[in-house]
Amino acid sequence: VQLQASGGGLVQPGGSLRLSCAASGTIASINNMGWYRQAPGKQRELVATITRSRNTNYADSLEGRFTISRDYAKNTVFLQMNSLKPEDTAVYYCNAVTIRNTYWGQGTQVTVSS
Repeated sequence: VQLQASGGGLVQPGGSLRLSCAASGTIASINNMGWYRQAPGKQRELVATITRSRNTNYADSLEGRFTISRDYAKNTVFLQMNSLKPEDTAVYYCNAVTIRNTYWGQGTQVTVSS
C-alpha cells in the first residue's frame, strides 16, 4: 500500500483546509484509515480515524472542527479542517491499516498563522 497526502498549506486562524490521501497498491486489504499530526517538539498524535464501514473516531481536543471521510471510488481519505487555530500547526500524516501492517504517507505541512 502506498499513500500520497496533499492539501496542506498556510492558512489564517479561523480558516479551512481539506487534506487528501490517495491510496494505491493492495487497496482491498485496507481496513482502517486515519490522520495523525506531529507538531515541532511533540509526539505524533491521533487526529481522526475511519473504518471500512465509515465509523469515525476523533481526538477530543478537536471540539468537532474536523471531519474525516472516505471515498472508496477514488481510494482516498479526506480530512476537512475548519476553524483552524495556530495550535493546529503540524505535519499531518495519513495512514492505512491492514491485518498485517500499518502504512504511512509522507506527511503534509499545515501552518495556521496570521
